[in-house]
Amino acid sequence: MGSQVVTETMVRVENVHKTYGRGAAAVHALRGVCLDIPRGELVALKGRSGSGKTTLLNIVGGLDAPDEGRIVVDGLDLAELGEDGLLALRRDRIGFVFQSFGLIPILTAAENVGVPLRLRRAEVREREERVELLLSLVGLADHAGQRPGELSGGQQQRVAIARALANSPALLIADEPTGQLDAETGHAVMQLLRAVVHSENVTALVATHDATLLDLADRVLELSDGEIVEH
Repeated sequence: MGSQVVTETMVRVENVHKTYGRGAAAVHALRGVCLDIPRGELVALKGRSGSGKTTLLNIVGGLDAPDEGRIVVDGLDLAELGEDGLLALRRDRIGFVFQSFGLIPILTAAENVGVPLRLRRAEVREREERVELLLSLVGLADHAGQRPGELSGGQQQRVAIARALANSPALLIADEPTGQLDAETGHAVMQLLRAVVHSENVTALVATHDATLLDLADRVLELSDGEIVEH
């Protein structure tokens, strides 16, 4: 894995461009995006559908590569990592939360949360203690044995957040985490994300189209036609 330099900046995006397609059909998803996210900050990313939010999150999370520009996450330049390094980064340092929850239907809430710990072969006792702690953190200690189909949408998203925190990531990336939830549940989930940022000392980048959630962020960035407009 590339050499890490510890800085007060968790995420640095420098002049990032991303285009899909060619010629007349080309879509310029990102046009020279620059941003810095300090450690311990909850940053909300807003913008219309198609503004480039998901593309930016995927690039910051090492799921996609920019056509041009530089991404540094937790002191690591993503361009220098290679496939194995990116895999390790996503496994050990970044937690992902998606709109669709992404839970495994046949596993219980506790088993879903424990999946990332199994992948890195954590010892059973460590895994069980971490899962118990995280389910308590998201208010689901009494639902550990239930499967996703037995939980409400809000509860499923809480399980997904707990799972994203399993490996104590430095960065949490959430793409429209309240998109499938009603307004009240969505607000509760966003409040939980804010509480988690402080209690787990995590940095968070959250894409949302819900204006009522923006007041819970430390900072709001807007993407418009692939460019950042800071508020």
